[in-house]
Amino acid sequence: MAWKIVRNDITKMKTEAIVNTANAKVTVGSGCDLAVYTAAGYEELLAYRREKIGIVPEGEVFLTPGFALPARYIIHAVSPLYKGGQEMEEEKLRSCYRKSLQLAKETGIRSIAFPLISTGSFGYPQEEGMRIAVDEISAFLLKNEMDIYLVVFSDRATALGGRLWPKLEEYIDRHYVEEKLREEYKESFRQRLSHHMIKEDAEAEERWRESFQAPSKAPSSPAPAKMPPVPEASKAPSAPAPRTSSAPAASGRSSASQMPHFDSIFKKKEAGTIKAANASFIDMEDTAEFARFGSRHEKRLEERIKHLSDTFSQYLLFLIQDKGMTNAEVYKRAIVDKKIFSKIKNNVDYHPQKRTAMCLCVGARLNLDETRDLLGRAGYALSPSDKTDVIFQYFIENEIYDMIELDVQLDEHGLPCIIE
Repeated sequence: MAWKIVRNDITKMKTEAIVNTANAKVTVGSGCDLAVYTAAGYEELLAYRREKIGIVPEGEVFLTPGFALPARYIIHAVSPLYKGGQEMEEEKLRSCYRKSLQLAKETGIRSIAFPLISTGSFGYPQEEGMRIAVDEISAFLLKNEMDIYLVVFSDRATALGGRLWPKLEEYIDRHYVEEKLREEYKESFRQRLSHHMIKEDAEAEERWRESFQAPSKAPSSPAPAKMPPVPEASKAPSAPAPRTSSAPAASGRSSASQMPHFDSIFKKKEAGTIKAANASFIDMEDTAEFARFGSRHEKRLEERIKHLSDTFSQYLLFLIQDKGMTNAEVYKRAIVDKKIFSKIKNNVDYHPQKRTAMCLCVGARLNLDETRDLLGRAGYALSPSDKTDVIFQYFIENEIYDMIELDVQLDEHGLPCIIE
């Protein structure tokens, strides 16, 4: 049993149970709550809650039938309203996941679909909400078996996925499929190349042998046939005497083969003078800009050179500082557990898993060169024959620093998530 992120409408999930983001009071909210009530049967589900459930505090859960939904049950998690994180919102959100899973286990449910609880109209930051979901689901699956889905369904996610799909497919075809074809037919190519080289070698050897079979001394060339004498009348007239310096040619200048084009030389010289003058003007104009560029980048370049021998941990922390980011900002966007990041930070020789390193590249908003450099310091590389690596590289190249969308795309291509 495992968990995965999918892009879908949670009301269409064919799991035994779905989770709804419910209100504490007996009212229907917006977003997921409204969608679930509408799909299940608005009046019937609302009447059930009024009669049998009543008011439920934040962080608690309750069970209802699925009514018209494909799912048999609805587990309603009373979601916390985000108020800046100062009113125990994290504890309440963790409780929503933990108690939903416990209730599902007690009910005998074997498959369940969650929305990203509280990250919609309740205002909880999406990356932090995902980190909490992953923590609680992973902890539950260490001791229990259940098929668990995190369902991403929003206008933003749908729009982004729609824009990404065609370009991503083209990118995968260009990088991954071509690499796989090269691998598949590598032996065939090698055989054909070998055959071609053997054939060429045989032909070359044959020509070499033929050269040694030829006579060592080539026969003298036959004397040219004598031409009959040309009659005196048919001889061409003799060339006119060359002009003296005092007799100019009719065109006023000598032929190109005899004298240089002095006017073209003067024009080139003039053009070169003008060009040099323009260049001098441009150089004077740009000197200040070049100086500004040097002062801006020289120090940063020197800093980069100082970090050539950094470990993964050292170089990551340098990049975070160099980009003016905070550690918390990076590990939250990367959806990496704070404890794991603390191990990386406090141990210069810490060796992260490749998936963790990839997440941190997204969290730190690295470009492709920085990504390859950082991964290399942990002993990893991006392979064109690994579809996960190809999709990840597409996100980095296009500066799409969205871990949730990345994992959704991985799932839609039949690949496991990289969020741990």
